[in-house]
Amino acid sequence: MKLILILSLLSSLGGLTSCSDPAENRLTWLTGTTMGTGYSIKIVGLPAGIDSKALEHSIIKLLVNINSVMSTYQQDSELSRFNRNHSTQWVAVSSALATVVTEAQKISQLSQGAFDVTVGSLVNLWGFGPVHLTSEIPSLHQIEQAKEQVNFNLLKIRSLPPALKKERGDLYVDLSAIAKGYGVDQVATLLESQGINNYLVDIGGEERLKGYGPKGTAWRVAIEQPLAGERKVAHILDLTVGAVATSGDYRNYFDQNGKRYSHIINPSTGWPITHNLASVTVFSATAMEADGLATAILVLGPEQGFQLAEREQIAALLLIKTPAGFREEVTTHFMSNFLLGKSAE
Repeated sequence: MKLILILSLLSSLGGLTSCSDPAENRLTWLTGTTMGTGYSIKIVGLPAGIDSKALEHSIIKLLVNINSVMSTYQQDSELSRFNRNHSTQWVAVSSALATVVTEAQKISQLSQGAFDVTVGSLVNLWGFGPVHLTSEIPSLHQIEQAKEQVNFNLLKIRSLPPALKKERGDLYVDLSAIAKGYGVDQVATLLESQGINNYLVDIGGEERLKGYGPKGTAWRVAIEQPLAGERKVAHILDLTVGAVATSGDYRNYFDQNGKRYSHIINPSTGWPITHNLASVTVFSATAMEADGLATAILVLGPEQGFQLAEREQIAALLLIKTPAGFREEVTTHFMSNFLLGKSAE
């Protein structure tokens, strides 16, 4: 659904694995592709007895398994099979799929539907999903038809045994705005199970971290200026624990007749967002939560999104387009965690 726009910044990195002295500061850096994007996993002080190649193999296997559950681009994924199933009866699903949908539904309730994983029919209609239905701006009739298939209240969850049920058979669930965050959290859990407590995990910009970098200092995470076609840092956060995600309207879009149409779809209107909120960065305990909340706030826009974040004590930074550049809105909870000085040049 979106491209997340946070860059991990570390100094003195020269390749797949770089070393420093002493051994506890040695950096292991694993990279690859997953979920249609890239991943970067940085580990400091790999515990004795942990083989980096074996660890990498376990991570790859984990990510392949997650993709085989959550992807709408894989026709044989668990989610794709569920989307093709027009039954309105309970359908047994994996605990992983139930976990992500449960979190998504919680954020949907919190945002009164601004975040809605049943938005898939609209995502496809606008050409931002695996099903490219049109190369033109959809007609009003097409949009209204697709909107009838969008309602998170029509998707039900059962915990034990895990199952999902559609109350309308043609619901199309798209987890793109939350699945990468789940993947980040699962990799972090795997690392910690191996006794690794200094790491930074990034999948497509969704990040979770713990401990310290190779110089013994906090991990540095940069928040981008929401500029199409270029990369410029707005702020750098020094972090030792937690997760960060950014949702923006400036990477995945198309232009037609001089107007930009973003991949961020408002479920209530059926149209890409048109307000001047360009990006939202959320800091949270988990990447899955940060991922979904950032999208929800972005859809709501600068006023309603900020109100939601303040009311729910969400640590959020909003970058809002103005004729002169970008204006920042920072929630109280964000300010209590971070001291933002002058924007990085």
